[in-house]
Amino acid sequence: MSPTEQPSLDYPMTFREMNLRVFAGQPTPHVFFQPRFEPWYAWHQQFGGLPARYHCVPVRDVYSELGCSMRYMHYYTDMPSPVITTYSPEVPIHETEHGDLRVRVYDTPHGALTETYRHTIDDTWRKVGFPVQRPDQLAALRWLHERTEFTFSPEYYSQDSDYVGERGEPQFWVPKSPYQALAQVWMRLEDLIYALADAPAEVEATMAAIDAAYDPLYEGIVASGLVRIVNFGENIHEQLLSPRYWHEYLMPYWTKRADQLHEAGIYSHVHLDGFFHNLLPFLKDVPFDGIEALTPTPQGDVEIEEVAEHIGDKVLLDGLPAVLFMPPYTREELLAAVERTVALFPRLVLGISDELPEGADMEGLERVRVVAEWCRRHTA
Repeated sequence: MSPTEQPSLDYPMTFREMNLRVFAGQPTPHVFFQPRFEPWYAWHQQFGGLPARYHCVPVRDVYSELGCSMRYMHYYTDMPSPVITTYSPEVPIHETEHGDLRVRVYDTPHGALTETYRHTIDDTWRKVGFPVQRPDQLAALRWLHERTEFTFSPEYYSQDSDYVGERGEPQFWVPKSPYQALAQVWMRLEDLIYALADAPAEVEATMAAIDAAYDPLYEGIVASGLVRIVNFGENIHEQLLSPRYWHEYLMPYWTKRADQLHEAGIYSHVHLDGFFHNLLPFLKDVPFDGIEALTPTPQGDVEIEEVAEHIGDKVLLDGLPAVLFMPPYTREELLAAVERTVALFPRLVLGISDELPEGADMEGLERVRVVAEWCRRHTA
C-alpha cells in the first residue's frame, strides 16, 4: 500500500508504544523510524566533529530532538549492559599492555588461552589474536565456560529502561550462539571450519558447554517479567557458514532460545548483515519475530523487493542502506528508498542498515532528521 497522510489520533502514542505495536502486528499512527547512530555520535563527540549545540549532550536527547525512536539501552550510552559475565575464582585471568597491544590470558588446567587486542587510530581496542587455533585447545575453552556464568541484571535493565524512557521499547542483545561465538569471539573462522572437519565431536562438545553457560541468563530474563524485546546479535552474513551449518548448528539453538522467550511473551529479532543472497530461502523459517539490518542494494547484494519476498510476515528492522546517508547519494535518492521500503513491508521498524556511517559528516545526521520528518507525516 502506498504511503498516505497521517490519520488523526485520539491520544498521542509514544514511540515505546509504537515499537511494541509493530511487533504485535497492530497499526501505528505513522511510519515508525528507529535509526541507530550511537557510534557515529560517539565518534564525532570524541574527535570534535559536532557543532557546539551538541557538546556534552546525551545521545538520547539527540533522538528526541530529531523526533525518532531509540532501540538499544547500553550501546554507546555509558549505561551498563543488563547481561553480566562472571568467572569463577578458579579462573586466573592476567592482562598486560605493551604499547598498542593488550594481552589477556585465561589459565586453565588444559593450557592457557591467550587473546590479543591492538589499540587503533580511532581509540578502540580491536581483537587481533584469538584464543583457540587448534582442536586440542577446545578442552581449555570448555573448562573455561564450565566456570563462566552469564546472568541478567534486573537492576541494570530498570536503570537502562529509565534512560531510554518513552523513546522506544528498551532493547539489548544476548551473547552469540555457540557457533557464532566460536566463529567470531574465540576462533578465526578458518580455524573453526577446519576444526569442524577434523574434530567435529570436540567442537560440538564445546558448543554444548557454551550453550549451558547461557542457561542462567535466559532463565533470569524470563523470570524478571521486565523484558519485551530481545535481539540476537549474531552478525550473520553468508560467508560465515554453509547452509548445512545453518541448519545443523544455528537453527536448533535459535529455536530453543526463541521458544524459551516466546513462552514468556518476549519478542525477538536477529541481526543479519553483509551479503545474504544465498540465505534468502531460509529467512522465512527463522524462529524470530523480526530480522534486523538486512542490507539491500546499492550496499548489499539483494534488492529490497527480494527481501520482502522472502521474510514472510516477519518484522523488518532497518532496510535503508547506510550509504544513502552520505554522498554521492542525494536526499532524493534516500527518500525514494524510504518510500519503496515503507510500501513493501506491512510490519516495519524503519532504520539504517546497519548504522549511520562514522565517516558521514553532519549531513548524515541531517538526513536522519529528514527521514524522521517524512515518517511522522506518513503511515504505512
